[in-house]
Parts: sequence; C-alpha cells; structure tokens
Amino acid sequence: MKLGAFSISLSVKDIAASRAFYEKLGFVQFGGDQDQKWLILKNGETLIGLFEGMFPKNMLTFNPGWDQDGQNLDDFDDVRDIQKSLLAAGVNLDSKADDGEGPASIMVTDPDGNPILIDQHR
Repeated sequence: MKLGAFSISLSVKDIAASRAFYEKLGFVQFGGDQDQKWLILKNGETLIGLFEGMFPKNMLTFNPGWDQDGQNLDDFDDVRDIQKSLLAAGVNLDSKADDGEGPASIMVTDPDGNPILIDQHR
C-alpha cells in the first residue's frame, strides 16, 4: 500500500509561537498560510504541519499522490483503494472517502488512540 508523503500534523495553541520554535530547530515554511492558522514546515525530508484550532489532537498524516516535496507522483494508490484494503483487513474507519475520483480522505485511529489522516489532494 502506497500512502504517499508523510507528515505529523500538530494541533498548536499559538501558531506564531510554534512557528518560531520550529524555525529554531531548522524548519522553514514550505506551504500554508499563517493568517489562516495553518503552516507546513520542512527540514530536509521531514514535514510538520502546524494547525491552530483545526484539530483536537496531533495526528499522523499521509498524502497519497504526493512525494515529500509536494510533487505529484505518477504511480500511487488512490485513497479509495487504500480504504478498500483497510476495510478488507478489518480496520475500522472513523471516516470514509466518497466513491468518486480526485481529492478525498479517510481517518483511522490506531490502537493507542492516535488519529491517522490519509488525505489525497488530487
């Protein structure tokens, strides 16, 4: 199963303070909009998403169809195919993707309560 680009999405209290902290660790803005309360930061191949007031908990995020630089991949597993594989394996989904094409997402929770977002943007 090809899950695509990986990042950790952090639920932050103050996006400006969090940005300043992670910049001290060598991260630079890769995407997002601080005025909209979300940023994607990158250090080498490591991606961190900062989200103020959008998610209740930190979560793992995978983006099918993208590499770690946010570039489209020609060969990837559509989120709907990933959903079918997970359901066939007996994994309970917290949310499901529609039956269409293009952007969609699913959510699962691991045995320790950690949310995992599989979010396809194309």
